[in-house]
Formats: sequence, C-alpha cells, structure tokens
Amino acid sequence: MDNGLIGLLGLAQKAGKVQSGEESVSAAAKDHKARLLLLSSDAGERTQRHARQLGIEGNSPVLSVPFTRTELGQAIGRGECVLLAFTDVGLAAAAAKKLSLADPEGCQEVLERLEYKAEKTLRRRRETQARKKAAQAGQRKPWASPPNPKQETE
Repeated sequence: MDNGLIGLLGLAQKAGKVQSGEESVSAAAKDHKARLLLLSSDAGERTQRHARQLGIEGNSPVLSVPFTRTELGQAIGRGECVLLAFTDVGLAAAAAKKLSLADPEGCQEVLERLEYKAEKTLRRRRETQARKKAAQAGQRKPWASPPNPKQETE
C-alpha cells in the first residue's frame, strides 16, 4: 500500500522538514513546530501513549501509518524509525491526504485541519511577498534615470 507516502517522506527528509527519533520529535512537538506526528504500525503501547501525549502538548495530530518501523526508517534513510514529525504544514497536509486515501474516516478531520493551516500559511507568505515587493517599488525613484551602461573607451 504505497500511494506515494514513502516518496513524500524521502522528499521531506531531504528538505529537512522531518524530525525523527524520540528526542528531536519531542523537542519539535514541545516547541510547537511539529505539524503532524506519524507512528509506525508496530509501535509499542508506551510509544503510542508518548506520541499521543506529545500531540496534545504540541497541538499536533498523531496518525498511524501502515508501515513497520523498518519500512518507515528506510523511507527517511535510517535503519528504523517508530515516530517522526513533519515540521512543514504543506508536507504534513500532503501526507495526511495520502493517508486518507487508505483510511478516509480516520484521517478526514486531520486532513481538513492541515489543509486549512496550509492554505493560511501560503496566503500569509504571498501577502508578505507582496508587501516586500511594494516596499521595494516605493524605494525606487521613478524620476531618476537608469544608470548608464559601461561606455567603451577607444
């Protein structure tokens, strides 16, 4: 059941938007930087409780993936991985969308929440870019002539 989630995990790892391992996932969740926590299918009960607690502390959803710890680890270039966190909301929404194809009722609420956050983030980035562009345009003096190109001397 690989609907592109493995590839997405590899892409996110290369982009540096995934935290893996208990300590780094805990730090990301407690700093409210984790957008989505993914838990392997063969995670122990203690790890599941810990992941749920981190999700509550960091206000991030926790989803179980249909991959074992070995498959999840190989997707991000490690030996094994039981718990990982997406730190980018767009990639987290894409992962939730891929998971919702297999389990629509279990992931629908999480998917809607992450898509809303991703749209909001994208809108803010565009507004910020527009403000920067307008500020740069305001700094130019329209009455000034453009600089002369380098004149060749003979």
